[in-house]
Amino acid sequence: MTWDPNSVVRGLSLFDAVTPGGSTETAVAVSVLAQSVRHLIERSVQPLWVRGEIIDFKAHRNGHWYFSLRDRAAQLRCVVWADDQRRIRTAIEDGMAVVVYGQVTVYAVRGDMQLRVTAIEQTGDGLRRKALERTLESLRRDSLLEPGRKRSLPRLPRCLAVVTSPDGAALHDILAVARRRAPSLRIVVVASKVQGDGAPEELCSAFGRLARWGKADVVIVGRGGGAKEDLSAFNDERVARAVAACLAPTISAVGHEIDTTMCDLVADVRAPTPSSAAESAVPLWADEEQRLRLAAAQLATAASRCVQASRGRLGRAGEMTLRGATRSTERRRARLDAAAGRLDALSPLATLARGFAVARDAAGHALTVTGDFVPGMPFDLTIRDGRVGAVATSVSPDPAVARP
Repeated sequence: MTWDPNSVVRGLSLFDAVTPGGSTETAVAVSVLAQSVRHLIERSVQPLWVRGEIIDFKAHRNGHWYFSLRDRAAQLRCVVWADDQRRIRTAIEDGMAVVVYGQVTVYAVRGDMQLRVTAIEQTGDGLRRKALERTLESLRRDSLLEPGRKRSLPRLPRCLAVVTSPDGAALHDILAVARRRAPSLRIVVVASKVQGDGAPEELCSAFGRLARWGKADVVIVGRGGGAKEDLSAFNDERVARAVAACLAPTISAVGHEIDTTMCDLVADVRAPTPSSAAESAVPLWADEEQRLRLAAAQLATAASRCVQASRGRLGRAGEMTLRGATRSTERRRARLDAAAGRLDALSPLATLARGFAVARDAAGHALTVTGDFVPGMPFDLTIRDGRVGAVATSVSPDPAVARP
């Protein structure tokens, strides 16, 4: 027998012998009834927000979340499929008072009514705040919020990378400011979604491409303002860690001045707007040219002073060297004169000049004692200005002089 399961639903209130389930002969299978009820409920009850408290939360190894939502009078089983969890962006816990958005359905295998949840919010910002606190604590444990790890921006960057949506107003503001301040600066746009499903993954991928390229001197990551939910991608822990791991110094410019995200906290510099981020990253070239001219003038003045000071020191050193050489020469001359005087006093010629003479035999040997002479012996007398030939006529030793 073939029949439309919807006929079961229509016949639930019209039991008769012909309608399936109206008699023992036309009894329907449990699975048919469960599927019929599921179709009936899903068609009758549109997706809606439901308020309650989470209990019996379980994160199953298959990736799905299971829990119940209750109030004082009733409770309802709930399931969050793994594919829907990216919209929730945080783990949930027992005891949370939340509002969930989902479709009422029937789990036919067990015949249980349940709510297939696709979004979870807590009254106010409770759930979002709890997720931010967890992310903040995780980043703090890894010292990614320490002021000491912040890097200075380069004074004169050659290449600016901008991670943002190519269609957003933030990129227009950054380009306008950067080109006005430094017309020849190289600007590279790394396109990425900045909100909605898949934005965290695309932002992480953009930073991965930047790391592989490795030629950016400074990086701006950001977007224009928006609702808190619009900025949620920049509160994602994966994105914050990607910003912290960037090889080049980073500037975070997410939202407006009143907005603060995880990316703002881990970046090297936080800018209140995309325009101010461009001003921080790109120096005004006119100011830099003026600064260079001033530095050149200061350098020339310092060099001139250094040369003049060196000349003065060199002149004084020359004068001191000359005086020292003169004194040294005079001292050496005095010592030389004294030595010459002593040598002159010891010179035989000086002795001869005082009236003494030296007797020598024909061989030139000095005759110094009377024993060297014999009567009639010829010899020479060397006197001050020459020699005189002589002959010994007599030899008379002096008894008062001791013999050698």
